[in-house]
Amino acid sequence: MIVVTGATGNIGRPLVAALAQAGEEVVAVSRSAQPAGLPGGVRVAQADLGNFASIAPVLEGADAFFILLAGELNGPGEAATNLLDIAKRAGVKRVVLVSSQLSGTRSDTPSHNRLREFEAAVRASGLEYTILRPGGFASNAYAWSESVRTNRTVFSPFADVALPVIDPADIADVAAVVLREDDHAGQTYVLTGPEAIGPRRQAEMIAEVLGEDVTFVELSREDAHAAMSQFMPEDVVSGTLDVLGSPLPVEQQVSPDVHTVLGRPARPFSDWVARNLPAFK
Repeated sequence: MIVVTGATGNIGRPLVAALAQAGEEVVAVSRSAQPAGLPGGVRVAQADLGNFASIAPVLEGADAFFILLAGELNGPGEAATNLLDIAKRAGVKRVVLVSSQLSGTRSDTPSHNRLREFEAAVRASGLEYTILRPGGFASNAYAWSESVRTNRTVFSPFADVALPVIDPADIADVAAVVLREDDHAGQTYVLTGPEAIGPRRQAEMIAEVLGEDVTFVELSREDAHAAMSQFMPEDVVSGTLDVLGSPLPVEQQVSPDVHTVLGRPARPFSDWVARNLPAFK
């Protein structure tokens, strides 16, 4: 049995589908009692990763545990070691954690302290583990969906600063493999897309898939900061803009790890756009 947290998100939903299609017994953990859109035969457990006690009964009888922190769960909380202790007592043998590339490249970034804490706890747990460190998500382009729908315009800073954004479906596919196979214990995989592209090029790809012109408007860092501060904490805004505007060379490199695990290249950004085109129409 495999327990998947974050089961209704950009990674969790395709992961649950992939595991179910492979014939695995899956428990999809959601804060909602009746999340829509999950495959038939998947058991749903209502629990909150922000409350470790609620996870304990869900893990009973599980062989593998997929840990995904999202949103406010990346902030301070109960000691990460407590969750790993609960998993061990429940009989879990394998843990897969979604962390971030920045946990390795920017070890002093305050916004990733919680992920680094979880990485340390996973490594010290005594369980089989694999850590996934994705770079920026292709799905961050959802932030442009309304402006593309309403006036066919993308607003973004750092127009031509290129990063190899990763399709969340590729993260899910890698997770589905490492949760089920024995060859990935102790590994940390950096997951990126197949090429580094900047926001201007991403807007062009959206236009190509739409078959319509999309105007790109470059924001100043100050304007981008003001916009992002409306829905992100200050330390997250500043850290995000640092990465987007002044990435380290290693953060612009294409990692081979998706291909290593899956035996195929990572999906290009255009594939993500094509699958999610209704968001931009």
